[in-house]
Amino acid sequence: MKKFLITAALFAAGTAAAQKTQMEFWTISLAPLFNDEMNRLVTQFEKENPNVELKWVDVPANAMEQKLLAAVASGRPPAAVNLSSDMVVKLSEQGALSPMTLTDAQKKLYFANTLSTFTIDGKVVGVPWYWSPKVVAYNTDIFRKAGLDPNSPPRTIQTLMAAARQIKDKTGMYGFMPNINGINMLYLFQEAGLPVLDKSGAKAVFNSAQHVALVQQYVDLYKKGYIPEDTMRRGYTAATELYSAGKLGMLITGPQFILRVENDNKDVYSKTKVAPYPINIAGNVIHTGLMGFTVPKGVRDPATAQKLALFLTNDVNQLAFSKVTKTTFPSTVKASTDKFFKQGGSDAVSQGRLVASTELKKAKDLTLVYPDASKLNKVFKDNIEAAMAGTKTVKAALDDIVKSWNASL
Repeated sequence: MKKFLITAALFAAGTAAAQKTQMEFWTISLAPLFNDEMNRLVTQFEKENPNVELKWVDVPANAMEQKLLAAVASGRPPAAVNLSSDMVVKLSEQGALSPMTLTDAQKKLYFANTLSTFTIDGKVVGVPWYWSPKVVAYNTDIFRKAGLDPNSPPRTIQTLMAAARQIKDKTGMYGFMPNINGINMLYLFQEAGLPVLDKSGAKAVFNSAQHVALVQQYVDLYKKGYIPEDTMRRGYTAATELYSAGKLGMLITGPQFILRVENDNKDVYSKTKVAPYPINIAGNVIHTGLMGFTVPKGVRDPATAQKLALFLTNDVNQLAFSKVTKTTFPSTVKASTDKFFKQGGSDAVSQGRLVASTELKKAKDLTLVYPDASKLNKVFKDNIEAAMAGTKTVKAALDDIVKSWNASL
């Protein structure tokens, strides 16, 4: 009888475990620096939802879109996925995301401008998570070798470009690696106060003389060897690697990536100071990409999936994540008021957090929503690359993009 009771108990325990709902959530490029925090979230959610067995999966940024589309097509998507705002636009257009149903109280947890970033055609397709305005991390040792004053970093785009040229001329190292790959030039237009679409949103207008002049600045730097050759292919990933290796004078980045420098090369980190990102007076804005959590199409338990997305982005967990990253900011109203965000310090991470906190009032996600985004973004990317490579003039490239866009808008 005793043996029967033990066997029955084991069977019941096994059945209970087997009946647990298996769920996954995916993040973008957070491993291994933030493993402990992600695992804490897993443990806490499982504690609050005993019927769920949760798994965290980290995915490289350049693989996320295809991996998610494949998972949706196979009928086995994760419950919640961390996506950037531009990914949300493209994947929503491709029917890969499910609309979320939020109460008024749930909506009020987030800043209205962050929630609106993930609202497409009147439907909430994601909840906002973290963001952080760009800063300029710079290597004081390289500055000195180039004859630049480490206590007087560039304050405008023009002086930043001039400093980059001086660094290359004096040291042979690159001064900076601008974020101009993909569709990033669209954000630079807006930061400079130049329109992308007309007021109706139905016509592309970024082939004016002012737009041409802005792009031409970067083409000239590229042609003269002041910008690394792989700028258009690898973007901020290559920039962070170069900076961490002590071979780049300035790193334009979200301050959270300064943590990677600290992790990769403590010597370079010790020589790093942080300055504000140069704000163009005409635009008076800093494009600040927003991260969020979405629920993919085809999840087996949409209600629990949405519960997970809201859990990951609630006040408590957003504040906890910011304290771990030390440099990201919450998109929830309550968490953002914590005194942690005003604490300074002499190290680069603390400087980055304080500098970014002063820039938040200028921060805005400048991602635009337009039809056929995937196709139009490729047209933009291909033509900008052609201009950089010199196979097209800047004017011809922008004219060709605008013509193609206006045929679709």
